[in-house]
Order: sequence, then structure tokens, then C-alpha cells
Amino acid sequence: MNETQWIYRQGEKKKKGILILLLITLVASVTIALSTAPSEMTVYVNTDGSGDFNCDGTDDQVEINKALEYVAEHPELTTVHLKGPNTYVISGSIFIGSNSILEGDSTAVIKLEDKADWPLDKPLITQIDSSGNQNITIRGFEIDGNHDGNKEKGRGKGYYNLIHFLNCKNIQVYDMYMHDSHGDGLKVVKGSNIQFYNNTIYKLGHDALYIIYSSNVKAWNNKITCRTNSGLRVYNGNQVKFYNNIINSEGEGGAGIEIQKAGSSTVMNDIEIYNNLLYETNTAGIWITGYGSTYSKDSAKNIYIHNNKFYKTGINPGADWAGGIVLNGFYDTLIENNLFDGCYGAAIAHKEVDEEFTSTGTGYTTIARNNIIINTKSSPAAGEGYAFYNKLENTHSFALQKNCLSNNAGGDYMYTSSTSDVQADPALIEQLEKNGSSVQNLPCADAMKVGPQEMPYEIDENGIDMGQEEGLGSDIKRAISKMVRFVKNIFLGFTSGESEDENIKIALPSVVSDNRLKEESPNTTFRETEYMDVGERAEGGKYRDIILFELNQLGQTDSIEKATLSLFWYYPDESRPEDTILEVYRPEKWCEEHVTWEARETGTFWQNPGGDWYDKKGVSQGSTPYATITIKGSTLPDDRYYELDVTELVQEYTSGKYENTGFLIKARLEDNNYIALYSSEWQNKAQRPKLTIEYTGE
Repeated sequence: MNETQWIYRQGEKKKKGILILLLITLVASVTIALSTAPSEMTVYVNTDGSGDFNCDGTDDQVEINKALEYVAEHPELTTVHLKGPNTYVISGSIFIGSNSILEGDSTAVIKLEDKADWPLDKPLITQIDSSGNQNITIRGFEIDGNHDGNKEKGRGKGYYNLIHFLNCKNIQVYDMYMHDSHGDGLKVVKGSNIQFYNNTIYKLGHDALYIIYSSNVKAWNNKITCRTNSGLRVYNGNQVKFYNNIINSEGEGGAGIEIQKAGSSTVMNDIEIYNNLLYETNTAGIWITGYGSTYSKDSAKNIYIHNNKFYKTGINPGADWAGGIVLNGFYDTLIENNLFDGCYGAAIAHKEVDEEFTSTGTGYTTIARNNIIINTKSSPAAGEGYAFYNKLENTHSFALQKNCLSNNAGGDYMYTSSTSDVQADPALIEQLEKNGSSVQNLPCADAMKVGPQEMPYEIDENGIDMGQEEGLGSDIKRAISKMVRFVKNIFLGFTSGESEDENIKIALPSVVSDNRLKEESPNTTFRETEYMDVGERAEGGKYRDIILFELNQLGQTDSIEKATLSLFWYYPDESRPEDTILEVYRPEKWCEEHVTWEARETGTFWQNPGGDWYDKKGVSQGSTPYATITIKGSTLPDDRYYELDVTELVQEYTSGKYENTGFLIKARLEDNNYIALYSSEWQNKAQRPKLTIEYTGE
């Protein structure tokens, strides 16, 4: 190497060294700036004395409001941060001003006090200026509406809304957990530029997001479980996008998404709903209604609904507006590339919920194309299970184009028709499921690319599993999950697998039949009702039940370690004069097709009306049950299973000691203690009777 080359290389090394030093300095400066800037702009609230403002668990809104006022008075500050893990109990509203952020650790909880007794329309969090504020952010913490601590107020009537803004703009609410309230999660009236995302909402008393006379609204990546009304709702609003949300109901609730236009005062012509998963909603997955005084076509049109998945929406058998999408009063609604699977009543229907929601005009048209509609089920109130149902044929019409239809219980059309829809071969559906976007030449291929695109999930018999993992590991787990379900299907509902103890296996036998026995209808067979009932009503009449599970796959060589019968109690939602003591006995053999209060088979009567049974000691009509549990008369249904230990009786069946005749369930004292439980016919599988058997064997 000559001297010139050596000097050149040394110079290059020096340059690189200087550049590296500058880069390190720059990174350090940025890191320091990022780490110090928030604290300089943030006021902290805590409970241990270390905060800028400190709460004591009583009237904590006082200190939080002082912190927010301090931020409002100092323009260099932006943020009030609630430190966790703490619960901040409030007895009054929290007020936030313009250009302010209210945030918290995920373990920080704002909770309404017990027996608050607030007036109507007083929210937990609201604006500081009654005329309106702007640039408001609420993020990162939990709000507990404490419904059970304030039962003196009714749900859905305007009490205890969690967040409420009027005449405000530039609102962001995200990364929140909001639950158990009497009212709405976020309610905005006459606002604009509203963003609601990455929130988990559980069992509120009204809508999770309620938008009224507002515009420029986006809601995405939310997981919402409804209890009283809708998940996402717009009333006389426009420029709306709802996407990548997962919405269901639990126990009660309304539609998953609700779009509502009343009268001629507003325009609703820019609304898009896409890539959502709506499953097991109480009524419609999406309900759209225009009603009231006459309005122009241009003021209610062009709602665009695409690439959503509707799974078993409309589980309430008494709701006429159950189904996938139920709509009226809008022009040129476009519904395309959606997947409807197992909806109740009808997948897509023109209906008016009641006279209040009557559309005054005519010529309303809905375009439905390239949708997959399969397995639509009958609903007592909503329809026989149609793909398309035009109940408003005098004023509304469908334009149906190239939809793929299969296995819809009531047929594909009621009061409408199509010349281009196709019957979806099950093999084609399976191919679409496997190949998705790689089969663009096949009909309805785009309808397989449905549901949330940024929130991994999977639906199985027990509901929805929200996955958090991405990549190969997640794919393997999903493949294993599918394999397990495949094996379960092969065995016709009889599931077995290894528990954490390698020697213990779990069996979940399927229900062969469950039948009600009703004293007041002694010769009627009740096999297909969605509930079972026991006890005696106040006005008279006794009720009992018999239920049979398939046990043939368990043999005499299998050793039953434990057997648990789980029943989901749901009615009545009020106290009863007497306790209900559930008891389980071994019934005489009976015929599921013909059993009644009087007879166990056609022409063969029970010796004792209401059922012949043996108790644990083998005594005919004995009083020592195999299993028992007491439901207090003062107790209300609490959204869970009640469990009975039937191990001994199942052991007697599987060992061959007795023929499997199932379980007879009755109340010990049948006196003014009626209750109802969900049966195997109930539409929500997660609430049906189940028998869980732990056993060892080959």
C-alpha cells in the first residue's frame, strides 16, 4: 500500500467515525427529548401521594377536574394521566376542555359510585364548556359504569352515559375498556371529526357509540358485546365509516350496527360499512331505517355494505327484525361481497320494525350482488329462513345479481326473485374457503375475503376466539383447531381429548333430546321448545323436564371420574316467593317423540303423572336425588351455568348397571317457585345444556 492510499483510507475511517459519533449523538438527543417531553406536558393523578394531584377513593372527580383545569389554564400542558393500578371512584362528572388529553394506565379505572342517584343525562365524562370544545382525546384506561351498584335506574333511558359531548369536534376515544353501564359508551350530538377505535366495550346499557346529527365519523378495530341496544349507531349523521369491528350480543341487545334517518332535516348519502364481523346479535346484524316525514331520494341513499361476515345474527326468537341485514326507507343501498352464514329469519330483508318506522315514500331499491348466503335458519317471528325477504313489496324492491345461495331453510326468495343468482355447491364453498383470493374466476370469490382484516379471530362452537398471534405459529394453532373440530364432527357431536393430566380424558356427549313435561297440557309433547322449566307457577301448574345424552361411545372399560350437568338459568328476572331446589333422578324409559305429562310412550302411561323415576337408593318415586342444587328465591339470573354433580348416575349408565334413560329434573317442592332454563333447541350454543365427563380408559 502506498502512502497516498494509506492517507485516503485513514481519511475515510475518520469520516465514518465522525458520522457514527454524530448519529449516536442524534439518537441520544431524540431519545432524551422523547422521554422528557411527555412528562413536561403531563400532569399526573395518583392515589399514593406521588402524583401532582392525589385522590383518596372518594369524590375522586374533584382532584381529576382540578388536574384538567390546571392543564386548560396552562397552554404548555396537554395531558392528564391517571396512574394505575388504582380505582378512581367518582360522585360527579369529569369535565375536559379543548386541546386536552385524558389518559391513563390500563390498570387505572374510573368507577361510578354506588347509589349515585344522578339526574337524567348526567354523564361520567363530558366537556367543560357547554357551548362546545375541540381537540379532545380520551385513551388508555378503564371506565366501570357500575350498573349493579345503581340498579334503581333503568338501562337505555339516558342515565350514566360514560362519555357525552355536544357541539364538539376533533374527538378521539381509543384503547379504552368500557363496561357495565346504564347508558352509552360514547355519545356525540352535533359533532364532527370523531374517531372511535381499538376499544373493548362490554355490556353497556345503550349503544357503544351513538352519533346524532354529526359528520365525519370513523369507528374501527373495536370489540363490542351489546346488552341493551346497538354496538355502533348513527342517527341523522353522515360521512360515516364503520370497519374492522367485531360485534355480538350477550343475553339481550339490539342490532349490531344501526343506521337511522328520521324526517327530512338531514342528508345521509355517504355511509360505508365493511370488513366487520357481526355474530350472534340479538336482532339484525345491521338495521337500516328511514322514516317520518317525507324526504327526498338524494337525502337517503347510497349506503355501501361490503365484505362483512354475518354469523348467526338474530338469535332472539321473538324479534321480527332478526336477521342479517334488515332495512327500509333508503334508496340504492348496495350490499355486495358479504358472507351470511346461519342468520335467523332472513339474510337480507325489507321490513319495518313497527309503525313508528314507516317509510312514507316509494321506489326504495336495494342492490345485492356477489354475496354468499348459506344456512339461513327459521325464526318464529322473523321468517322461515330466507336468503331474501321483501316484506314491503309495494314500496321496496331488490335487484339481485350473482349471489351464491345454499341450504336456506325457508328457500331463497320470498316476494322477490332473481335470474342470475346461483346455487352454491358445497364443494364450491369449501374451495372458496380454502383458496380465497386465488380463485377470482369463481362466483362470489370476493365474498370470502370478509370480516376484520386487522383483528385476528376465529369462531367455533363456543363463540369467538380473539387471536393475538400472527405468522406461522398462529397458522399452526388455527390448523390444529380446525383439525379438532373435524374430529368432533366425525363423532357426531361426541368430543373427546386429552386433558392436562395425560390419564384424564374429557367427553362432551351430544343431547339426544330434552322434553318438557307440563301438567296443564298433560297430553302434549314438548320436544322443540327453546327452554326447559321446573317448579310451579303462581297461577298453578307444575313443570318438569327429562333430558337424554348420547353415552354409547363410553364403554364399560372406561372409568368415570366426574360427570357434571350444566344448565343455564335465564328466567324469571325477578325474585320468587320460594326457593327452587333442583333435583335429578333416573327416569323410566321414555320416547322423545311422544312423551307427555301423562304418558312415556304412545299408549303407555306413566304410573305417576309427571314421570316415573328412581332415586339414588333405587327407590321408586324416592326422595334421595342423585344431584341437587338450590336457587334462592331472592336470587336473579346471573348469566351463567348452574352445575349438578351427576357422576354416580353416569357411572351406573356407562357400567351397564342400568340402561341410559337420561335425567329427570324437577323441583323438590313444587310450590310458587317456577324457573326456566335454556334447552338444546336454544339458538345460542354457549347456553345450551351440557354434560361434561372426565374419564380414564383406553
